[in-house]
Amino acid sequence: MRSITPWARVYVIAVAVGAALCAAPVRSAHAPWGAVALFAALCAACEQLAAGRFGGARGYEGPGAAGPGGAGAGPPRWHTPVLLAAAFLLPPAAAALVPLPGALLVRGGERTPWPRRLWRAGQLGIGAWTASRVHWSLGGPDTVVSSSFPYALVTAGAAVVAFCLVLALLDGGILALAERVPVRLAWRGLFVRSLVPVGVHGLAGLMMAVLWRGPYGPVAALLVLLPMWVSWWVFAQYHRERAAHQATIRALVQAVDIKDGYTRGHSERVGQASMMIARELGMDDERVEVLRFAGILHDVGKLGVPTRLLRKDGPLTPEERRVIELHPEYGHEMVRGIGFLGEARSAILHHHERLDGSGYPYGLVGGQIPEFARVVAVADAFDAMTSTRSYSRARPVRVALAELERCAGTQFDPVMVGALARALGRRGGWHPAVTADGVQPRRDHPPAPLVSSRPPTCADPDPGPGLDSDSGSGPVALPRPGQVRSEGGVA
Repeated sequence: MRSITPWARVYVIAVAVGAALCAAPVRSAHAPWGAVALFAALCAACEQLAAGRFGGARGYEGPGAAGPGGAGAGPPRWHTPVLLAAAFLLPPAAAALVPLPGALLVRGGERTPWPRRLWRAGQLGIGAWTASRVHWSLGGPDTVVSSSFPYALVTAGAAVVAFCLVLALLDGGILALAERVPVRLAWRGLFVRSLVPVGVHGLAGLMMAVLWRGPYGPVAALLVLLPMWVSWWVFAQYHRERAAHQATIRALVQAVDIKDGYTRGHSERVGQASMMIARELGMDDERVEVLRFAGILHDVGKLGVPTRLLRKDGPLTPEERRVIELHPEYGHEMVRGIGFLGEARSAILHHHERLDGSGYPYGLVGGQIPEFARVVAVADAFDAMTSTRSYSRARPVRVALAELERCAGTQFDPVMVGALARALGRRGGWHPAVTADGVQPRRDHPPAPLVSSRPPTCADPDPGPGLDSDSGSGPVALPRPGQVRSEGGVA
């Protein structure tokens, strides 16, 4: 876990103390200690099973899943049905004790720092206490014993909502303090995203509680965990497949970065900018993720371009430029067999097409260019203009946007340019990284104008080493000076 701020550590300790105070009255609560011990053991066993069998693919750490206890978005953790069943059956102080052994003692494949353990224990302890308090105040235990439906669903539903609300509130605080997320964004969507998956597991917890109070006792209640185990196993397989996808993409990007050190980090930023445009356009989450892959892999075809051309200091000859213009086709061939990329493959092939038909490799016009390619083209050029390289300084965001808007309709899709501008406004700016560490910008070889059959349409924001201007009027035409440059030297 990366280091957290002092205020975040204070916050974690305060949450842990809050959980301890919630559990403190347990001696006077006449808690059934046998049931408390059994529930605690079940929670710890679920934690250990998830950590051991599925390599830490435990998913849910709370709605935010991004603080010291966060581990990324996902469905509820293995112990959620057990924890909610305990909240439906046990007094509040006893319910607060149930998650503590598993949270404090069980660890995954690597050493878990103490702030993460305290955070997980404190957050879940307070959440369980709140759920139990709400459930008991509404007479929930009586409805469980008498199997009084549908009122039992009402009391259980209220407890689940309270559980999600508390975890969302606590997660928002840790996001603001530990992850430095702006306060206005820290709590956005946390409660809503957690409500449905936790609600489903709440139904399983209610079923466990009803069977626990039935004639067959805890043994019958444990049967509820069998279908839950199947769902957890399916999620673990999905998690592993997704991790394999990420590893494949990461390996390809690292290979490109090693070969073309001038643009290190560019691929990830293009992926990020592409996601911003996609969300502004209202694309669903699945397409947004695929578009991120497209942005990250748009220049993977550079692996097929001779390194001497990518790192050439002087201007490229027309023949050398034609070789570089093959990189979209190289990239498309490289990823053709990777099924999960879907629409991303077309973006890799066509992200250097232009609306006016003078792009490459096929000279597509307007709507013939795939939507993903039009998004990546804007993100690519924007990052090229706003990133500091060893051969050029970054341009201000407003200047880069003005250049994109000036070229909208001829080189770029105006819809995509407008979406990027709106997304940057909502985000509050763009903070590009320096991609050539420790190297001062230089201009060893100033741009050399090349012959073109047309007058320039857009200013050249970022001529790279040997890439002094951009493409011309067709797939293999001579470059046209003054065109907005995206990665690969041409747009």
